[in-house]
Formats: sequence, C-alpha cells, structure tokens
Amino acid sequence: MTTDSKVALVTGGNRGIGLAIARSLKSDGFTVIVGHRNGSSIEDFPGVVLDVSDSSSVDKAVAQIEQLYGSIEVLVANAGITKDGLSMRMSDEDFESVVNTNLTGAFRAARAASMGMLKRRYGRLIFIGSVVGMLGSAGQVNYSSTKSGLIGMARSFARELGSRGITSNVVAPGFVETEMTEVLSDDRKSTILEGIPLQRFSTPEEIAQVVSFLASSKASYITGAVIPVDGGLGMGH
Repeated sequence: MTTDSKVALVTGGNRGIGLAIARSLKSDGFTVIVGHRNGSSIEDFPGVVLDVSDSSSVDKAVAQIEQLYGSIEVLVANAGITKDGLSMRMSDEDFESVVNTNLTGAFRAARAASMGMLKRRYGRLIFIGSVVGMLGSAGQVNYSSTKSGLIGMARSFARELGSRGITSNVVAPGFVETEMTEVLSDDRKSTILEGIPLQRFSTPEEIAQVVSFLASSKASYITGAVIPVDGGLGMGH
C-alpha cells in the first residue's frame, strides 16, 4: 500500500513534543508514522518498531515504511533520552548511552531516510535539538553534548545533500510543558522562569508549529539553520 500524500516519520513520536509534531504534520496533510521502541499505534497514527540505538532496527523500520507508504519525505529526528548527573559522577555508560540514542540515533535515522530522499531529489531532515546545545547545562554534560552535536550534523547534511533538494535544520526548544518538566519543583521552575524573557514555558504545540513550517514549501530556501523556540532564553548564542 502506498499513499498519495507526503510521508513523514517522527522518531519518538509517541508522546510529548513528538506526538504534538505528529498531530501538526497530519493536519498539514502528511501521512505520519510514529517510530518508537514498542511500535504500537498512537491515537490514529500508524506505529513502527524503531529503536534509534540499533542500526538494524532503524533500517528495518524505514524499509517497512517505504514498502507500505512510499518514500519518506520528511524525517523528524526527535527520539532522545536523559541521564543527568554531575560530570565527576557520570559513568561512561551514562555518557555513551545518551550519545548513542540522541546523536548517533539521529544519524542512523537520517542516513536511512535520506536514501529515498536522494532518489526523489527532495526531502526535509528536521532535528530536534535544545537550547542547552548552545548554552550548556550543569548536570547535563552528556545531553548538552548531543544537542550541540546535532547542529554540526544537520549543517553537514545540509552541505552534502543540498544539491539534491534536501534541506536539513535544527529546532532548538527551551523549556517545554511536558512530563519531564512537570516533575520540577516550584522553586526550580521559578528560577528557570527568571531567565526566560517571555516568563513561561512553551507548549509542545509551539514547537510543532515550527517543525510544520520547516516541513512545508514555505521553508524551501532554509537549510543549515538552528531555529530557537525558547522564549528568549538563549538569546545571543
């Protein structure tokens, strides 16, 4: 089965920012597949088993999507994990597992999806970064490193693939109203808000709207960009 609409894959699309992105792209007319580790369908989105920490899982998922729905035209590399801790106490495993999922995992997904994009001479690679990739974050040496690395990765893809009509960009959220920020104490939230000019966290939908823009024809001349969606938290970086 193939579809007439454009196909988008959102990794880590089963909750939070990823699910908001899936909803937004669907409203734009895309056939959206959500990739995550158990592969179950979410709402009315078809799911596919996709573990970005495993190359064979990524390649198999992309092949399955192409067989059922057609070539992927938009990849949103959103899957990510955190294993926070002070650097002096951070184990190699805690550092390497975050890199393997957040950075190498994004590479695996982009490498696999871009094969079909090259054949079509069209595609959108959209990486979900973070303001901490530019600012740094105490207790998140591993996570910040991966989000910084995504910028170099996206810009390298932009230079490699631009002549084939493929764009590659990073969306860099600040603090977002998700399950991860819900657990912060009121004191911690107040401290964070002091550094945000807009004095609030963003919603997942506000991140998703920027992704929708980058996936659209309106962003056809934007590539290698880092677009902050952080309420002004990272100004000047």
